[in-house]
Amino acid sequence: MTVCVDCRMIDASGIGVYLRESLPWLLQSDNNFILLGNLRRLQCYSSNANVKIIECYIKPFSLKEYFFFPSKTAQQINSADLYFSPYFNIPKSITIPIFTAIHDIIFADMPELTSKLGLAARMWFYRRAYKKSKKIFTVSEFSKSRIQYHLGTAKPVIVTHSAIQPMFLEYRANPKNVQKTQTIVFVGNIKKHKGLDLLLDAFSLAKKEGLPHRLVVIGSKENFRTSDNTVLQKIESLGSEAVTFTGFISDEQVMEYLSKAALLVQPSLYEGFCLPPLEAMVLGTHALISDIPVLKEIYSGYPVTFFRSADLSDLKVKLTELLIKKIPSSPILPDDLLLKYTFKKTADIILNEIK
Repeated sequence: MTVCVDCRMIDASGIGVYLRESLPWLLQSDNNFILLGNLRRLQCYSSNANVKIIECYIKPFSLKEYFFFPSKTAQQINSADLYFSPYFNIPKSITIPIFTAIHDIIFADMPELTSKLGLAARMWFYRRAYKKSKKIFTVSEFSKSRIQYHLGTAKPVIVTHSAIQPMFLEYRANPKNVQKTQTIVFVGNIKKHKGLDLLLDAFSLAKKEGLPHRLVVIGSKENFRTSDNTVLQKIESLGSEAVTFTGFISDEQVMEYLSKAALLVQPSLYEGFCLPPLEAMVLGTHALISDIPVLKEIYSGYPVTFFRSADLSDLKVKLTELLIKKIPSSPILPDDLLLKYTFKKTADIILNEIK
């Protein structure tokens, strides 16, 4: 069997990790593969005897992808037996069976995150992918339930969890004399559903009660939009000594920040899976996370601390309890939790479902 894999988003954030880490396990199967994407970026796979690369630089979710996709490229894709995309963008003129991944359906669940026009466009993409896909993959039982709620139950939706990147396990196995610092780490963007606004309020209250820690936001301050003025004002009122942004940093630097932090806080209002708490625990850092359904599902049995979602008072209390009244111990993950989510398992499920 020949499988065409859309690799154009291989360097994206969560989607890129899902694809990048699953791909080597997929390629170890006895199938042939056509990889669609940036030739330079995919060159590392060209030595595989079962791999052929098709150059394609057309932007996902663009008008060209949906209405003017090159017929020659479509013909090359259609020479395969099936098409797999790690996201729900599907180019025009694909006639072979299609398998896609919808990691979450956040805009249907939280329409306030976009305009009416933006919501209509996104729902068109969701529905188109649902209609054209033979099967759909997603990353949690929660996301599966929401996809079925909004799009229907006619198509199989299969859970293929995201997972920890091997580099985090390697970093854990080779500790570099890490010394804990008085830092709280937040990983994520500044979109409303990530909960940074709530964290800033709780952090400000905790500082008034004597919290000595700094808040480190792993991300770039320049990514703030004009509509985020309220959040910016809160950050400025706290001062640069209390809240700092890392800007764009390497994976190695992310691991260093996580391993040195006293605590990771994930105050999300909505997620499809959410890797940072797992990454933090693997590197020996306790995680304080909201009790939204997906995090209760994914982190059931893990040594995390939950706070009531969107509850400022509870978040502040948990912050002070963990960081003023006691220092959270480094979490210990037994093998069953350390290896509960792996990309080998994810790839095995994908391969089994596309047979």
